[in-house]
Amino acid sequence: MSAQSQNKLKIVQIGDPVLRQTARPLTIEEILSPDIQSLIYKMTVIMRKAPGVGLAAPQIGLPLQLIVIEDKKEYHQYLTPEQREERGRYEVPFHVVINPSLFIDHEELPLAEFYEGCLSVAGINGIVPRATSVRVECLNEKGESVTINAKGWYARILQHEIDHLNGVLYVDRVKIRSLSTPDNFDKYWRGKSIQQICHTLECEKKLEN
Repeated sequence: MSAQSQNKLKIVQIGDPVLRQTARPLTIEEILSPDIQSLIYKMTVIMRKAPGVGLAAPQIGLPLQLIVIEDKKEYHQYLTPEQREERGRYEVPFHVVINPSLFIDHEELPLAEFYEGCLSVAGINGIVPRATSVRVECLNEKGESVTINAKGWYARILQHEIDHLNGVLYVDRVKIRSLSTPDNFDKYWRGKSIQQICHTLECEKKLEN
C-alpha cells in the first residue's frame, strides 16, 4: 500500500464491490509496519471527522481485517438516561480490532432491536436485530492477542463492524419496512419505542406473490 494511495482514502458507498468482499487477515509483520500504523491513524481521523463510532478498512476501499472503534460520551448525549440504559450505551475508549473472531451465544433470545446507520450507506437508517452480548478474540495495533467481552451498544458496534469484514452490510439484516431517512426518523419516529414503530410500520409484513 503506497503512501500516495493512502492519501486518497475516503469512505466508499454501497454498490462499491469492496463492501461485498471478504477481507483478508493481516500478519504480525504487516500490523507493525509503517504502512498499517499510518493506515490506523488515517482511519481514526476519517472516523472522527464523519463522525462515526466505528470504521472498517473495507469502508475506505481496503479489504483488510482492520477496524477502529470509539464511542465518545458526546455521541449519546441526545439520549435520555432511560434510553441509554435501554440500549446499554456507554462510553467506549478508542481501540483497534484486527483479525477478529466473533462469538455469539445464539441461545440468548430475544435479540435487541434498534435503529442503525452506516457511513457506507449514507442517508438511510433502519431497525436491526442484534445480540446484546458478544465475545471477540482479536489482535490490537501492537499485534497482541486481546479478548473483548462486550454488552449493549458496544456489542452492536462490534457486530456491525465485523460484518463489514465479511462483505455484509446492515441493510442485509434490517427490517426493510423500517428504513428511513434521518430527517424522517427525527420527524416521525424519534421518541417512540421500537415496538410502537414496528407496530405502526408493520415491520414483519411480507410481500405476497
